[in-house]
Amino acid sequence: MTERAIPWPMMALAVVGFAYMLLPIFVVVLAGLTAGEFLTFPPEGLSLRWVAAFLQSEKYLSAFFFSFRLALMTMVVATILGTAAALFLARSNVVGKAALRAFFLSPVVLPGVVVGFALFAFFIYSGMGLSRTIWGLWIGHILYSTPYVIGTVGAALAAYDDSLEEAARSLGASPWRAFRKVTLPNISQGIQAGSIFAFIVSFGQFEVSLFLSAPNAEPLPIAMYNSLRYQFDPSAAAAGIFAITLVIASVLLTNRLVNIRRLLGRQQGQ
Repeated sequence: MTERAIPWPMMALAVVGFAYMLLPIFVVVLAGLTAGEFLTFPPEGLSLRWVAAFLQSEKYLSAFFFSFRLALMTMVVATILGTAAALFLARSNVVGKAALRAFFLSPVVLPGVVVGFALFAFFIYSGMGLSRTIWGLWIGHILYSTPYVIGTVGAALAAYDDSLEEAARSLGASPWRAFRKVTLPNISQGIQAGSIFAFIVSFGQFEVSLFLSAPNAEPLPIAMYNSLRYQFDPSAAAAGIFAITLVIASVLLTNRLVNIRRLLGRQQGQ
């Protein structure tokens, strides 16, 4: 099938739209490289003084590494739960599967503020003792990140031919061996993409963290927010540079490991 040429007005509109969405990132990077004393744009010259201040700040570095560890822990659990949920939705014949899928994906549809406040209220009134704790924050990040794994693994399963696993079963393989040797390698790209998406979503999550983070364990977005409430120096923008760099590296890794275009193309071709 030949690809149709995109009309130039649509191409121009797409370029303008992407430029508009990337403009805040450009502003944050330049603000973090300013030579001035205050967070202003355009910057008063370029300097690495605030990048060095971030690297010497115990508050920002501890928040950065806490966010990194929290995102890794969230990625592991969200990948397991999301893959299991995607397999269940793809292979079960339960009544109301569409409604169940919408329920699993609802944290993505709902605003993060709503999810964060709902979890905060639930933890308080349930008496579970998870309000403003690391464990409660972890649960919130898992809840918000898992739907991304469900979506990517579901796309991989939609492009997968179940007859391959059935053929392995007919040749004497056990259900677990057939899944591990046949199905899992074929959907591995969707699992890898979902896990990296879960990491990115957890690392940059602000709304849920705002309600659930503990005073002695603040993720980087909350540390930046609290810093800007009381002082307006460019160190918060410098912290944003490192966060943006980590997200870009994660996206490049996803592009390296997973051919999303081919995955979606196979799904559409079915």
